[in-house]
Amino acid sequence: MAAMAALRALRWRLPPSPGRGPARRLSTAEFPSPEEKPQFPGASAEFAERLEFIQPNVISGIPVYRVMDRQGHILSPSEDPQLPKEQVVKLYKTMTLLNTMDRILYESQRQGRISFYMTNYGEEGTHVGSAAALDDTDLVFGQYREAGVLMYRGYPLDLFMAQCYGNASDPGKGRQMPVHYGCRDRHFVTISSPLATQIPQAVGAAYAIKRADANRAVICYFGEGAASEGDAHAGFNFAATLECPIVFFCRNNGYAISTPTSEQYRGDGIAARGPGYGLLSIRVDGNDVFAVYNATKEARRRAVAENQPFLIEAMTYRIGHHSTSDDSSAYRSVDEVNYWDKQDHPISRLRHFMLGRGWWDEEQEKGWRKSSRKMVMEAFEQAEQKPKPNVQLLFSDVYRELPPHLRRQRAALERHLQLYGEHYPLLQHFQK
Repeated sequence: MAAMAALRALRWRLPPSPGRGPARRLSTAEFPSPEEKPQFPGASAEFAERLEFIQPNVISGIPVYRVMDRQGHILSPSEDPQLPKEQVVKLYKTMTLLNTMDRILYESQRQGRISFYMTNYGEEGTHVGSAAALDDTDLVFGQYREAGVLMYRGYPLDLFMAQCYGNASDPGKGRQMPVHYGCRDRHFVTISSPLATQIPQAVGAAYAIKRADANRAVICYFGEGAASEGDAHAGFNFAATLECPIVFFCRNNGYAISTPTSEQYRGDGIAARGPGYGLLSIRVDGNDVFAVYNATKEARRRAVAENQPFLIEAMTYRIGHHSTSDDSSAYRSVDEVNYWDKQDHPISRLRHFMLGRGWWDEEQEKGWRKSSRKMVMEAFEQAEQKPKPNVQLLFSDVYRELPPHLRRQRAALERHLQLYGEHYPLLQHFQK
C-alpha cells in the first residue's frame, strides 16, 4: 500500500499516457524538504554531501570502568557497592579456594591422574564479581573458564573433583571432558566444548524466560576469541531484536587460545561491537571485583525490568596457560605474565581492600590458606579412590527406549568383555 501511494505521488514525473491529460503537479506540501531526514528503514542517520569513509580509530577507546585502584583504594565513594564484610570475605575465599583447586588439579593432570585441565588464574574476579550480582535462580551459560561462578553458588569440591576424574559420583557419569561442569539445582547449564555455541542457546533461554514473564535473567559468558565466531553475531542480533533479558559477559583476557588480540580484531575490543547490534554496552576492569559486581548488578536489574540485552566486556589477563594442552611461553614473555601475577591480580587487589578495612589479617590469611588446601586435598583423595561409572551407562540417557543400533553395540561390548575382560580393570576400577 505504501509503495502504491508513493507511485501515485510521483506520477507527475511521468510523461502523459495516450488519451490522458498532463500529469498533475505535486503541491508544495508534497515536495521533500531539503532539511528532511532520511527515511530509510535500515538505519537512523543524517544525510551528508561529503564523501567520507568512517575510520575505525576516529572514536577514542571505550573507557574502562573501575571502582578500586591496584592498591585496593576506593576511587569514588559513590561507586562503592557497600557490600557487607561477610559477603566480601566470601568473594575473597571463593577466589582463593578456586586458585588452590586449580593448582592441585593442574598438577594432577601433569602427573597423569586426569586427562585435561584448565586453570582460572588471573580471571577469578570476573567469576565471583558477576556471580555475586546475580539472583540464585538466574540461568548461567558458561564457556569453560567460569568454575568460580559455580563455586560461588555453593557447588561442592567433591563434585568438581568427581567431574574432572569422571568417577561414579560425577553427575555427568564420566561422559564429559574435565572442567565441563553443570548443575541443574544451581541453574548452571552444562559446559560444551565447541566455542560460542552457548551464545545463541542462551538467547533462546532468555526469550523463553521473557515469554514466561519469569522475572529472571540469563547470563552468558564467553571469551574475546569466541566473539569472533558466527554464533556470537547471531546471538547478539537475536537478543537485540527479540528484546531478551540477557547479560552477555565477555572475558577479554588478551589471548583467546594462543592468538593475541592484535591478530584477532582491529576494532576497539568487544564492547565497541555492542552498539552496532543495539546492545547497551560497558567495559570494566575485570581485575576489580567491585567494578564487575556493579556493572553486572545494574545490567541484570535493567535486563529484567526493561527486557533489554546488555554486553559487559571485562578486561583481564589469563595468567595460566590456556589449558594443559598449551604452552603459553611460545607466544608471550615470562616478564609479561609476572607483571599481571604480581602487580595487578584480582585476589591481591581485594586482599589490599580487606586489610585496609581491618576485615582480614596475616593470621587469617595463613589459616585460610592451610584449611582451604586441606579441603581440596581431601576431596581430591576421595575422587581418586572412587570407581569409574558402570560401562552400561555408555548407552543410557539419550533415548527413552534404546534403538536397535545401540542394542547391537551394547551386545557387542558385552561379548567383547566376556572374551577379553581380564585385560580391562573392570572389577578394580569400574562401578558394578
